Amino acid sequence: MPDLSLCPLIVPPTLGLTTLSLTRARILPTFASLLAKDWPNNRTINIVCQNHSVPAGYFLTPMVDSFNAYPHLLHQQLKRRFPHAVVNVIVTAIGDENSEQGAARFATDVLTHRADLVTLDYALNDRHIGLGRARVAWSAMIEHAQGRHVPLMLLTPTADSTANLADPADPLNEHASLVRTLAAEYQVALVDSLATFSAHAQAGRPLDELLSQFNHPNRAGHELVVHEFLKWFP
Repeated sequence: MPDLSLCPLIVPPTLGLTTLSLTRARILPTFASLLAKDWPNNRTINIVCQNHSVPAGYFLTPMVDSFNAYPHLLHQQLKRRFPHAVVNVIVTAIGDENSEQGAARFATDVLTHRADLVTLDYALNDRHIGLGRARVAWSAMIEHAQGRHVPLMLLTPTADSTANLADPADPLNEHASLVRTLAAEYQVALVDSLATFSAHAQAGRPLDELLSQFNHPNRAGHELVVHEFLKWFP
């Protein structure tokens, strides 16, 4: 596993240069500048993770291991990079939730926290509602956040051992493609979790190394997600 504290900013492969430039203009100079402020000019920075069971910390159900899930690990790594920052990571995730359910409570459960950054990670469960309904729900949350000038980071799903990661027509890959498309369309940051899990499998390594059960990552899997997050924070 790479040293996450040393990860440089790398262009996510699914974003074009124009999209990346616009995304950096919206997120890195504003959000990262908040992280870099010192006392007495700093303030509490709220990162809200609006998601499902994975960021909630479910490992082998019903075991919840929040401190080894990516929101907590991301919090630790941001504090290593920005030791003077006051960072508050708020997890509003609900196990088994899909994006429609998340969109229904987005204003009351997410934006009420005065978020400085919101992460969305629903594609794993959105296979149950289909691409069309998922697009509507994701778009509603993105547009609501952008209407409040809140930056976003969209996550493709983590792996599911029942999915065929080599098949572009597999629903998990299709929903990952939808998230990538939305990131490009709305010019927001992409955290391509599934690409890293797929690369692991393509290298001939078993997915079980990254999973605590068929659809929940273990600590190593969550670290891969954090590695993708940190590409946006040089």
